[in-house]
Amino acid sequence: MNGSVTTHKEVLNRLARISGQVNGIKRMIEDEKYCIDIVTQIQASCAAMHSLELKILEKHMSHCIRDAFLSGDKENAEQKMEELLKVMKRKY
Repeated sequence: MNGSVTTHKEVLNRLARISGQVNGIKRMIEDEKYCIDIVTQIQASCAAMHSLELKILEKHMSHCIRDAFLSGDKENAEQKMEELLKVMKRKY
């Protein structure tokens, strides 16, 4: 963890930018822009979503999971770890 945890406001700001990217892709398609340019923008928006996903996971680990372990509630800590593993396995 890098010490700077993403806030909900920062997440919403990032989502607004990503939404703008997606709307831009829609306009590119409507305007029949060059396919490679469209694909390039799709890749950029996918990279932005991936980056956001990692930031949210970092926050989850540095708060939710850490707090569960520090609380001494073993069952809750194990549940948080299982949730994290389950969501990560879905990706692959």
